[in-house]
Amino acid sequence: MLKTATQQFCLYGGRCLSSLSPAQRIIGHEKNLWVEYSALAIRHQAVNLGQGFPDFPPPDFLKDAWSEAVNVPSAHWYTRGQGYPRLVNALSDLYSPEFGRTINPMSEIMTSVGAYESLYAALTAFTDPGDEVILIEPHFDSYSVVVEVCGGKPVYVPLKPEGDPRNANNWVLDKAEFEGAFSSKTKLLMVNTPHNPIGKLFSAEEMEFIARICEKHNVLIISDEVYERCVFPGHEHHRIATSPGAWDRTITVGSAGKSFSMTGYKLGWAIGPEELISKLQTVHQTAVYSAPTILQEVIARCVEREIELKGHEDAYHTQLPQIMRDGCNQIMAACKDAGLDVVEPFGGYFILVDTSPLGLEFDTSQTEYDIQCVHWLTEHKKLAGIPLSLFFGKNKHISEKYIRLCFAKSEGTLKTGGDIIRDIKQ
Repeated sequence: MLKTATQQFCLYGGRCLSSLSPAQRIIGHEKNLWVEYSALAIRHQAVNLGQGFPDFPPPDFLKDAWSEAVNVPSAHWYTRGQGYPRLVNALSDLYSPEFGRTINPMSEIMTSVGAYESLYAALTAFTDPGDEVILIEPHFDSYSVVVEVCGGKPVYVPLKPEGDPRNANNWVLDKAEFEGAFSSKTKLLMVNTPHNPIGKLFSAEEMEFIARICEKHNVLIISDEVYERCVFPGHEHHRIATSPGAWDRTITVGSAGKSFSMTGYKLGWAIGPEELISKLQTVHQTAVYSAPTILQEVIARCVEREIELKGHEDAYHTQLPQIMRDGCNQIMAACKDAGLDVVEPFGGYFILVDTSPLGLEFDTSQTEYDIQCVHWLTEHKKLAGIPLSLFFGKNKHISEKYIRLCFAKSEGTLKTGGDIIRDIKQ
């Protein structure tokens, strides 16, 4: 069909096939690992501990918020592009104490179609062809793709185990290597905490170091903090925007989906100084203009509830860390019973598992071990995970034989997955 249509198009004086090819900047980025590995899990009817979505019901108060929101006339209209007033006001009330400053809801917050869009808008708004963007790896796969589509150059700096690799917080930056990655072309730095996929929580000292180097080299910071409400009990989330001198150069990205366990809603936000947020808005308004109004009405009600119950045992943000910790403990216990070491996380949805004790052997001359291991586990053991090497752009050797599993799952999924892990050597 394409060939015939193209021949006809050329016949009448139009441009031929070579002119109808896609823009060069998207070539090489056709594949998406989440599409590929979700399809793999479905094809083999495997327990999906790969993709990071909770498969348990959302909290009842969120369902109640829907029932109420549908009766709000304005929730069915177009809304303000930068964010539904009720939601941005609620976010300002929630975040201002956490940032230690008054956040202007009308100029320092932008809502988006998922945190994904906020990250995309931030990278697109500030990356010119030839700009370098420092990515701390392993990193969420979309970072490097968007940088390259914008014509930028990813510069990779790895987290490396220092001491016992089974502790996520022992995966750290080499300070000299990190600063050595900066150049006169460096425009942006991406940082992610709680970290996906390691589960590391960057300390206040680490954040201050990163902020200090970015200030020294006049580099902007995009801080991906979508798992901020999933920090395990007894641990603390540190925001780089609160480090000395960092607010004016930092865009912080959050997620309603991760904060309220309903990732399919695709609603997120970006917070930062007006000078930066206004540039994201330029991208946002030419792409989607606004996030769905009724979703923003629903989440506004949920955020208002969290503010009212802050610190109380009924607050979802009090309960969620323990829910995640319990899920993590179940997967850790199963791995221990199977003789598999893990990298113990302290926040987020994920845990890294060292598959070395399985004794599997693959030809790695063409394809990384962990990729083949995940395919084998999905097909033969009906357990779906994600290869760690796919989160690296340069330092894949660090991934060794790790795979990523998700513990943000229902009791049934965790039990079934845990049983498979315990019997995995059979």
